[in-house]
Amino acid sequence: MQALRCDASGHILFRMASWMLFVAGLCSALLASASESPDGRPPSSHWGLGVGVSNQQKSYAGIDRDTTAVPVIQFENRYVRWLGPLLEVKMPGLALSDRQALDLSLVAVYDVGGGYEDDDARILRGMDDRKSGLWAGASAVWRTGLVDVSARWITDLSGYSDGQRVSVGLEKAWRLGDRLRLAPRLGLVWHDDKFVDYYFGVRANEARADRPLYEGEAGINTYLGVQALYRLGRQHTVLLDVSATRLAPEIQDSPLVDRSTENRVLLGYVYRF
Repeated sequence: MQALRCDASGHILFRMASWMLFVAGLCSALLASASESPDGRPPSSHWGLGVGVSNQQKSYAGIDRDTTAVPVIQFENRYVRWLGPLLEVKMPGLALSDRQALDLSLVAVYDVGGGYEDDDARILRGMDDRKSGLWAGASAVWRTGLVDVSARWITDLSGYSDGQRVSVGLEKAWRLGDRLRLAPRLGLVWHDDKFVDYYFGVRANEARADRPLYEGEAGINTYLGVQALYRLGRQHTVLLDVSATRLAPEIQDSPLVDRSTENRVLLGYVYRF
């Protein structure tokens, strides 16, 4: 009986920790934008506090849209950046020219958006829970003066999926006056077969008539989004971020999935000290 109570307590603590990390992660886009100083360069050191509301739709069949109000905490200096579940250790970069630079970093991130529980949707009933994992790797951003070109490789350190992901993207920011910044983005994310199989596969012990056995294969998602950042003052910022992802055919073919895209809308506010 004592062992059962310990297991239950551990499960509750895990759920609470996962929720807290999930809450923080939804505002990463807000924090990344709010970390700029008025001249476009990150300050030497600062804190930020704020709140956001996220509304997102996952691709699993029958799963409801999820709306969550989230608090925001952020810290950045010359050496590190902490944005919710993301920790970035800045490495020495390269100045390629007067207008071009290559920024390098090591990253660790808790994948708060991944995974599910069997009561999240009818199609998932009887499935083993899929957990979010701790990922780590390396990132590079080539700032060309016209567009920012980014690349990131991360691998699952938690051992849940044992997967890997590689992403490449483009982002262009326009400043409209002193207060408004618009930044559209697009890119590709490659997921290896272990990642797809863990989150979208169906194991032999989980298969049933309406949910046949499925072994995931590697695939490439495509995404696009736009971010609008408006400064109410030197310390006050509001943001609207809209994004959509088209899933790889290897994910769409999963019997757990009934849509070809996922999407998210984020509205937030941050106060910079």
